[in-house]
Amino acid sequence: MNYFIGIDIGSTTAKAVVVDHEGTILAQTVQRSGYDFAAVARDVFAVVLQRANLQRESVTGIVSTGYGRRNVDFADQQRTEIFCHARGVHHYFPGPVTVVDIGGQDNKVIHLGPGGERLGFTMNRKCAAGTGAFIEEIAYRLDLSLSDLNRMAEEAESEVTIGSFCTVFSCTEILGMARRGIPVADIIKGVFRSVVKRVSEMDSLDGKVVMTGGVVDHNPIVGQMLGEALGRSVEMPPHPQAIGALGAALIARDLHNTAVKS
Repeated sequence: MNYFIGIDIGSTTAKAVVVDHEGTILAQTVQRSGYDFAAVARDVFAVVLQRANLQRESVTGIVSTGYGRRNVDFADQQRTEIFCHARGVHHYFPGPVTVVDIGGQDNKVIHLGPGGERLGFTMNRKCAAGTGAFIEEIAYRLDLSLSDLNRMAEEAESEVTIGSFCTVFSCTEILGMARRGIPVADIIKGVFRSVVKRVSEMDSLDGKVVMTGGVVDHNPIVGQMLGEALGRSVEMPPHPQAIGALGAALIARDLHNTAVKS
């Protein structure tokens, strides 16, 4: 049996996924990227091997992706985040879809055709506003745990409007709200609404919309809020934070199958 591994080294987190020849996920892991991308790549690789109970020689192909994909010196191939997110989403949602990925430091909107082909994509400007880093900064300033944000937003009785388009100015605005006694839950929901607004303004979100990334993995309410804004439900794949690593693993499998057939 053949096994394939995808490694996604993002600016904030590193992910690895193992699949078998049928594309079934056998193991996965997510951890902070830190500053040494080469070291974290080796770490996540070792973890998924152990969790899948595999030896290194059992792995047929490895594809790396993400911001630090070139630091994975043991990978057989490299692919862009756009390519791998498209492949991972198409695995669960065959047919035309619009992918909205909210990452640690960038957001992506990817349009896929019926066969999973990439018709076009848009990335956010060079600003952290509306990304995972923006949410982490807000949580830090308000002394909140990231694991509590989704629950707090769900419990909010109202929500504030964040007017600033800059992370620094937004933090100042939000701290002012907290000093005025506005409930923190209402502030958090307003922060999530700000994220949804920025994503909605990036590109047209036509047809079926699928959300991926760590933000929606840990805060599914963001997907619900985007659905409210669009007037239709928004889908999420299993393990949305690891979808790029899954796509990389599936590409490794595709490359092997093509080589075998030729």
